Amino acid sequence: MALSFLSRSSQKTRSTLDSDGVLSWPSARAILLSSVGCMMVLSLLMVASASIPFALSRGMTELHFFENQLLYMGIGLLVAAIPYYFVSLKMLYRTETQFILLAVTGALLIATLFGTPINGSKRWLDLGVINFQVAELAKLVVVVFVADFVVRRSFEVRNGWDGFLRISLVIGLLTFLLLLQPDFGSLVVIVGTVFAIFYIAGAPYKQFIALAAVVGVLGVMAVTMVQYRLTRALSFLDPFDDIQDTDYQLARSLIAFGRGEFTGVGYGESVQKLAHLPEAHTDFLLAITGEELGFVGVAMVLILEALIIGSAMRISYNALKRRQMRMSYTAFGIGIIFIAQTIINAGMNMGAMPTKGLTMPFFSYGGSSMLISLVMVALLLKINKESPNIEKSQCRYY
Repeated sequence: MALSFLSRSSQKTRSTLDSDGVLSWPSARAILLSSVGCMMVLSLLMVASASIPFALSRGMTELHFFENQLLYMGIGLLVAAIPYYFVSLKMLYRTETQFILLAVTGALLIATLFGTPINGSKRWLDLGVINFQVAELAKLVVVVFVADFVVRRSFEVRNGWDGFLRISLVIGLLTFLLLLQPDFGSLVVIVGTVFAIFYIAGAPYKQFIALAAVVGVLGVMAVTMVQYRLTRALSFLDPFDDIQDTDYQLARSLIAFGRGEFTGVGYGESVQKLAHLPEAHTDFLLAITGEELGFVGVAMVLILEALIIGSAMRISYNALKRRQMRMSYTAFGIGIIFIAQTIINAGMNMGAMPTKGLTMPFFSYGGSSMLISLVMVALLLKINKESPNIEKSQCRYY
């Protein structure tokens, strides 16, 4: 019996070693699933803590937002099962599928303009169970479309301006619809992701220099010509010069981090969530985490986000080695979206960037973000699962 036990132990040990006898890393799938799972649990804990005072002040039950977040996660897992089990990657990358997805997304963006404004913006469609933010869907659809485009039109992308001009027609229309909502944050993420995919696809440097100048000028105009954006930009430069008005949210967020120090004041003991930091369970959940769990809690959130992003990039690299370019660019684009939203959300919470309505993936309260983020994870898992089984002769379709 002892020999049998030792034999099984030896087999388990060898299974974690590579061919050279060196301990190997866990699979990208394992890291991705465990990191997302930990983030979702941490999200539920912090949403519950941060939202209780706000819920009670609105006559809701104490765990109203916790229960909603749990519901959003359940819906997200069910919806994510659709692309993983029932949608083939070959069908996803068909040209007609791409344009159907773009048309549906464009129609939904137009439909939001006729919806009821929330906090001065028309970004949501009321689906009963959830107010769906179409911009989140647009991010995913743009990634899949651009990943297919840079492969299908690779010569145009790498030679001359035809590739950029063609894609600009599509992205320009979505940009216009997002500005009408308005949703400047999602627009920045989408444009940045398109630029990143074009860069790794081999587009000439001179195009990036010229387009960066154009985007920079348009960005400055978009900020300076709209009063609330200009106010946010100016308050970011000095977050304590008007603490009772324009700098209120940012100043309170920084105070929360300051109170938390290294280990935090304790779970549930935040002061800023007591009506000082408005709707703290949404975009400023990281600040409450910093106050209650300190540097340790914030570091844990950012490490988990880094593991998720690293897993996406690893899946992208593995597909790239197999010359499955569409799949590689798709996984890379998803990773860029997670990077952009993590940096922007963390930056605005810490006063390193102007305040912007972008969620921390898998962490902040919000049904649309959670749902689409889980669909993105399902797509990553689909790519990781099917990539090794695709024959070399079929790679041109992927």
